Amino acid sequence: MQEFFNKYPLAFLPLFILFWCAITYLISLLTGWSRLAERFRLSTTFTGPTWNFQTARMRWTARYGNCLTVGADPTGLKLSVLFLFRPAHPPLFIPWSEITVAKRSTFLSIRQVKLLLGRDEQIPFMITGRLADRVQSAAGASWPAEPVS
Repeated sequence: MQEFFNKYPLAFLPLFILFWCAITYLISLLTGWSRLAERFRLSTTFTGPTWNFQTARMRWTARYGNCLTVGADPTGLKLSVLFLFRPAHPPLFIPWSEITVAKRSTFLSIRQVKLLLGRDEQIPFMITGRLADRVQSAAGASWPAEPVS
């Protein structure tokens, strides 16, 4: 086997690409991204403000660390991942009518906001309070009503 790879050093590349796509597909299934993509795949150009290299947690506390682009405008929330992580992660656009603010909390002095994405899907999406403030500002009056504590 080693002789084969010595003779054809790029032969591992298709195997690596296949492995990478399988891993991103598995992450998409576990986090709920693939379920959201069934209904909320971005089909038009998003023109609202966006914030690159953001971090969020989804189902099973899976973390998308510094690889998300989050956008918002009065019609909804746009989510996409960096190109390298795009397999099985199409860009999403979720209308505000399909988003619920579940709770605001503070953990180790870091403000967090938990959104639930999709009325039926209820996929948790935990972001920092700072990002939530930006998104809320871009959403304006469309921002979902928050629960009374």
